[in-house]
Amino acid sequence: MTYFNKILTAAMLVSLAFITPSYADLKKGIKAYESQDYRRAHREFLKAAEDGITQAQYNLALLYEKGLGIPQNYAEAIKWYRLAAVEGHAMAQYNLGYMYDMGIGVLQDYREAALWYQLAAEKGDAMAQYNLGIMYFEGLGVRQDYKEAAKWYGMAADQGNVDAQLSLGAMHYIGQGVLQDYSRAHMWYNLASAFGSEEGRKNRGIVEKKMSPTQISRAQTLASDWMAAHPQ
Repeated sequence: MTYFNKILTAAMLVSLAFITPSYADLKKGIKAYESQDYRRAHREFLKAAEDGITQAQYNLALLYEKGLGIPQNYAEAIKWYRLAAVEGHAMAQYNLGYMYDMGIGVLQDYREAALWYQLAAEKGDAMAQYNLGIMYFEGLGVRQDYKEAAKWYGMAADQGNVDAQLSLGAMHYIGQGVLQDYSRAHMWYNLASAFGSEEGRKNRGIVEKKMSPTQISRAQTLASDWMAAHPQ
């Protein structure tokens, strides 16, 4: 899924940076959005977006994608996502990649999707990292490479992405792209379970049946160490 609930946090940080007419329009758009006055939000974001304010371009794309305040228009959403993405906006890069990945408003193009996911992933976006891992795992738009998939899954998993944790658990369980390691498989399943994943809980039980007490103890230590290093 694309981002849609992050219109405010990043925008407010930007809008407070410089009080110029364009940033003032962005700030007005944010206030209108918070009040669910989407038509006014669209007007204000459009003015700022046309003046080249990257966050406004991203916000405007979100409104077009969801059809808030204006008719839903994927072509316009892609246009504004692309403008923001070219300027380095990570969430715009991810959303643009997702639309190419899913064929939303454009012909499905895995190579283009992977390109935008890569840019967002390199900026630390966990969802982009996870989706890029899928691309490498399945060979979609890129050469199939299980080691590269494990790398990107690992980055996303370290940010608490449960799907990435489950994927890493499976890869360690069977030794795909990484060395087979039941303790690490158990660790990732255990962490996914701790984040509320029923699949993680079930898979932890499956792998545990194949483990020695020493392996289980190591897995529990690995999970504890990870939690200590990644406070939520």
